[in-house]
Amino acid sequence: MKNISTGLAVAFVIPLLAACASRQEVPHPATAFTPPPSTSIDNSNTFQVPLGLEPQVAFWRNVYSVWGLDQVALHDDRYLDLVYEVINLPGSASDGYGDGQRDYTRERQEIWKAQLRELERKILNGEALNPPEQALAARITVSAGPQAVFGAAERLRSQRGLRERFKRGLEISGRYDKIFKDIFRQAGLPEDFAYLPHVESSFQVNARSSAGAAGIWQFTKPAARIYLNNHPALDERLDPVASARGAARYLRDAHETLDNWPLAVTSYNHGIGGMTRAKQYFGTDFTQIVRHYEHPYFGFASRNFYAEFLAAREIASQPTRFFPEGIRYEAPLNWDRVTLERPVPASTLASYYRVDKQQLVAMNAAWTQEAIFDRVALPEGTEVWLPPGTLNRTTQLNQISDSALAQADKAIKSQ
Repeated sequence: MKNISTGLAVAFVIPLLAACASRQEVPHPATAFTPPPSTSIDNSNTFQVPLGLEPQVAFWRNVYSVWGLDQVALHDDRYLDLVYEVINLPGSASDGYGDGQRDYTRERQEIWKAQLRELERKILNGEALNPPEQALAARITVSAGPQAVFGAAERLRSQRGLRERFKRGLEISGRYDKIFKDIFRQAGLPEDFAYLPHVESSFQVNARSSAGAAGIWQFTKPAARIYLNNHPALDERLDPVASARGAARYLRDAHETLDNWPLAVTSYNHGIGGMTRAKQYFGTDFTQIVRHYEHPYFGFASRNFYAEFLAAREIASQPTRFFPEGIRYEAPLNWDRVTLERPVPASTLASYYRVDKQQLVAMNAAWTQEAIFDRVALPEGTEVWLPPGTLNRTTQLNQISDSALAQADKAIKSQ
């Protein structure tokens, strides 16, 4: 009687839970530190450097691959080839400024501002320039023209080097490169958009901005409500793959609206509406937009977003050229994945797949507290990440249970 009731329970429970999820194909496991996922360059000319913006791309190429965290470039925020000095920070380098490093940077900035203001004053008053001032005026004139002397002090900006951060982003990108490229290719978009997180987050899953953007793809909450699953159990901004699909949907909409890739890419920072306004003034002449479009929210980050993407794309597609010491890429993601076909509580999933719930929570960063504590079930369509091998093991368990059910069936019929 005990065996018979067990068989009947299996007959009821397994089909119910199995119906909750459909299996997804995932990349095959790979050895860690594999070669770069791709070293080919897109020759389709989809992403070209707009005429006149080569200095911006070169600047960001230096930020990402030449200047380290222990260096800060003092430069003109409009004419990026006008770099006055690259200072070496005292002390050890880290992601944030250490003791005295920020003060040292400010001191050097104030020194340069004083020199630039004095140069402007002398030129306005027709006073003679000393040799260092003549050399400084010549540098500014060659890069930006004689009028650029005026206001140069107010345009002075500092930029920290990011070589180590970019290299670490390259290493992490090995986990997602194939998946991201497949997503954009399937969406009918250039697969090189897989490099965009180098600009947005350096592939840091938990990255958050002062504007409230989150995750590898840096979605804000308003954008997430449009392009990601909007449900109290989920914050898909923190799921790299789900948010990559959202990024593909966004970029496809942006290109359909703006019909221009530089404008569409820049809209990822400035918004589709913002770039539509810019297009009304300057058409698709992107160089003119960068140089002359004025809007309170079209600041340094928006003006440079496309140049940053072009620089990141160039470096990421030719890593050995910029990092000859080599890149230790992380292995491609090989977790199992299922898509829920009906709402399921997180604890039910953990029990069914025989996975520790805390491990599931750690693997599914998009789950909110509402889902983790089973106050809200995970909704239909949710992609759930599982430890590698879970699905095969679960299939085997189901087969064993089916065998037990068959034996129970036979026992019933023999009575």
